[in-house]
Amino acid sequence: MYPDCPPAVPGTYTAVLKSGAGMNEDAKILVVDDDPDVLDMVADFLALNAFCVVTARNGTQARGVMAESPAQLVLIDKRMPGEDGLSLARHIRENYPAGIIMLTAADGVVDCVLGLEIGADDYITKPFDLRELCARVRSVLRRTSSAAAALGVGRVRFGRCVLDLGSHRMFDDSGVEVPVTAMEFDLLQLFSRQPNRVLSRDAILNGLHHRDAGPFDRSIDLHVARLRKKIEPDAEKPQTLKTVRGAGYIFLPERGA
Repeated sequence: MYPDCPPAVPGTYTAVLKSGAGMNEDAKILVVDDDPDVLDMVADFLALNAFCVVTARNGTQARGVMAESPAQLVLIDKRMPGEDGLSLARHIRENYPAGIIMLTAADGVVDCVLGLEIGADDYITKPFDLRELCARVRSVLRRTSSAAAALGVGRVRFGRCVLDLGSHRMFDDSGVEVPVTAMEFDLLQLFSRQPNRVLSRDAILNGLHHRDAGPFDRSIDLHVARLRKKIEPDAEKPQTLKTVRGAGYIFLPERGA
């Protein structure tokens, strides 16, 4: 058993490190697939590359793993009995800051594009080269680790302010509280879970559970504009919440934050 790699919930197992290399720090990976052969193959290969690997064969087991001890990255097979991969990916994206890679059959690329819209970070089609999968895993982990631009558990820096996720409060660098509305907090929390990723207005509205908004809804633009005045040193030249023309918005954490 890996040090700091918690026992899996019933129905899962934790892969054993077979190489002499040390475990990748803070890199627990959950692999979800109903095919035991694929599950074992992927888990063993990632374990050989010094990752802490936990497996699950369906959405119920995966939800149990994440509730007990969240993984930093989740690999999800799209087509599973019971809850499918897209539904599970949506649940994880809305509740955890984990990276997500979708696994799909060669004819399931459309499903994975939907996964990207939901908030997955990447996808790979079966059959895949395990070395390519490992490279994609490392790439997503690098992006999500800057992540949380964390200053400590539950604290995320946004420009000149720090958001406390636990207390739902924001403070500037001098420690003075900067008032945020419930909507502004939810928006910042959503960005904190997906740093360095472009989020379309639709993706943001879905993430905020405002699925009844119309296609020309501009409320997100107004909220972002108000937030920039609070977090950016120069709201006219934003460096933290940037606009990607024709695509949406992206949260860019400070390097080394």
